[in-house]
Amino acid sequence: MKCLRIYATSDGESHFDEIELPTTKMSVHPDAVPFDVTTSYPASRVRLTHIPAGMREVSWHTVPDPNFTIRLDGSVEYETSDGEVRHVPAGTFVLVEDTHGKGHLSRHSPEAQTVIWISLPNGLELPPT
Repeated sequence: MKCLRIYATSDGESHFDEIELPTTKMSVHPDAVPFDVTTSYPASRVRLTHIPAGMREVSWHTVPDPNFTIRLDGSVEYETSDGEVRHVPAGTFVLVEDTHGKGHLSRHSPEAQTVIWISLPNGLELPPT
């Protein structure tokens, strides 16, 4: 399962990456068809955010701790300090890990949005590729 990632290097510059979250086939009950499920990741808190209509741009910022964001509606355009821009539609989840440095810029779609933030206490430990 692919996931967009925003991270910062030791020099404080932010960048995008696409990572692969490993999955296994799993059934939720004996009669269910198996589907792809990732491993369980520890979360320290979950927040629901309502971004009001008309909030267009959030200035350069970092995140206080690594987190997954899942946009339920609307969209966002992220820009990293290296100048790259990515459009993220509703239904996409993003691993945001730029806890230091210059941070990233967020440009929101004009309509109101609901976003789920899942804080990861130690980031996301993935098996080596």
